[in-house]
Amino acid sequence: MKKFKIPSVPPTTNKCIRFPNDVIEEVEKAIEGRECTFTAFVVEAVKVALENLKEGNEE
Repeated sequence: MKKFKIPSVPPTTNKCIRFPNDVIEEVEKAIEGRECTFTAFVVEAVKVALENLKEGNEE
């Protein structure tokens, strides 16, 4: 399984989604004081989740 790491800001395309307020607060706490945006954090989390799904399907 790939280990999650807080990423730097990659080039992106704008996509609007809604998050529960408690999730927003937790992400903002996790990236506080780091050179990471909310978007970059969420993109990395989604990439890891997709990789985990692929690995799960291969088993």
